[in-house]
Amino acid sequence: MSQRLVVAIGGNATHPENIRGTTEEQEELAARSARALRPLVERGGELVITHGNGPVVGKILLRQYYAREHIAPMRLDVCVAHSQGGIGHLLMQGLEDELARAEIDRQVACLITRVEVAEDDPAFHKPTKPIGPFFSAEEAQNLHRTLGWNMMEDAGRGWRYVVPSPRPKAILELGLIASLAAQGVVVIAAGGGGIPMVHRADGSYSGIPAVVDKDLTSALLGSALGADTLLILTAVSKVAIGFGKTDAKWLETVTASALHAYEKEGHFAAGSMAPKVEAALKFIEHGGKRAIIAHLDQALAALDGQTGTQVVPG
Repeated sequence: MSQRLVVAIGGNATHPENIRGTTEEQEELAARSARALRPLVERGGELVITHGNGPVVGKILLRQYYAREHIAPMRLDVCVAHSQGGIGHLLMQGLEDELARAEIDRQVACLITRVEVAEDDPAFHKPTKPIGPFFSAEEAQNLHRTLGWNMMEDAGRGWRYVVPSPRPKAILELGLIASLAAQGVVVIAAGGGGIPMVHRADGSYSGIPAVVDKDLTSALLGSALGADTLLILTAVSKVAIGFGKTDAKWLETVTASALHAYEKEGHFAAGSMAPKVEAALKFIEHGGKRAIIAHLDQALAALDGQTGTQVVPG
């Protein structure tokens, strides 16, 4: 049993592309996540949950686009904060309801979390992080012309808005997260990769327009907390070599060195599996005992080593 566990839930688990995005739909998805997470809570130990926000923060921006003539738009880092609050609220309520039904007496807290990034990170000069819905080529051209949005074709499915994705350097609320977790509170933190902040010369912090990768922040958080295991939950059961091909090879238990070799060979798609693999490797590199990439609905089985891709030192 892992005594200190960080669980990262993908953005598409909380808001997949095939839904309209109503509150009721998001509540049901949060309830599904809660059902998958409940057995992990029952195991005891310290538990911190992170989550993605890609589809949600994109829709927040889209609402601003349609309302721009009437309401002043918010900066992207503030949009990330809004997505943290909304997703965290639904996930916290879903988990509390699930625990209450099981008569498990354990508190859940959602913490707005800021993440320090470097102001001179190269990502600010080359936006690559796709967020929000897909657009046609004509719609993308119009958005670029009218709003100055950087648009990029994404995996043959259409065009999406791309934003800077700087690397996380530090979790500003780390001490508070650690304190709550040590008290037995299930902590939901670092949603959407955290609110990106830069450190000013006078010692203060300032938000900056960007979206930090959720998996990299989760690995950093896990390492900083001294977690035993990082469990990355997504929409596939395992990592594959040659994903989508007839000769695809599913990885079960793999050493970090072997996975790194596959990574260097270019087996993992940017924006989907690549950041998860990089996060797993970072976590192991900084002393983690095990990183797991698995399907959301198989969280407990993956933690028990029965499924998922189990990344171990070596």
